Amino acid sequence: MKSQPTASAVVIRHVAFEDLDLFAPVLQEAGYNIRYVDAPVNDLNDQSIVNADLLIVLGGPIGVYEQESYPFLTRELQLIAKRHEQRRPVLGICLGAQLIAQALGGHVHPGHGKEIGWSKLSLTSAGLSSPLRHLQDIPVLHWHGDTFRRPVEAELLASTPMYENQAFAVGHHILAMQFHPEVTATGLERWYVGHACEISGVAGLSVQQLRNAAHTHEAALCPAASDCLREWISQLVPAR
Repeated sequence: MKSQPTASAVVIRHVAFEDLDLFAPVLQEAGYNIRYVDAPVNDLNDQSIVNADLLIVLGGPIGVYEQESYPFLTRELQLIAKRHEQRRPVLGICLGAQLIAQALGGHVHPGHGKEIGWSKLSLTSAGLSSPLRHLQDIPVLHWHGDTFRRPVEAELLASTPMYENQAFAVGHHILAMQFHPEVTATGLERWYVGHACEISGVAGLSVQQLRNAAHTHEAALCPAASDCLREWISQLVPAR
């Protein structure tokens, strides 16, 4: 049974087809009223965004270091830093996680290769004690070419053989995940069109390969990722 909305969740989106997907009903059931904000065109200084009970920053096919081409990235970094100072909750996925890392004093840069496909995470001891414990031994989707140096205050939660920094937390109010726990096989069909050029540019990678893997793994991922998000938001204490 869904709760009546009692809290606000503002979701920053960079491309229309990368949305909350699986995470939307989890938030709604927890009583959040969801509002999407499109980073390239909407005013990120709006106080309803700054003061939202929860801010979620989604992924996108650009780099944090491309602020000259995409000036809205600078405004996102400022927004995340301000919310961190106020201990207001922020959840970042992929580009969102990289923006959190940069905003909190880390550094984002191109990686040594693209990590696109499904594989398991290696959870740290902190990760095993965090909401990410629900994802132990569950293949998740990776789709990035950049990586980052963690902020000093960040606690590493998960790694993969290709990239050490896959997830980190700062206190209970910041969770950054470079991988994609929010996806479903159906939702990813939009990605295969939107990211067609990127897919074709990676040797040995194909849409059918990604599609088959999504159908194989979503039965395990969907409940695990939903439980991960439920546990994390249950720990949040809205800033006043």
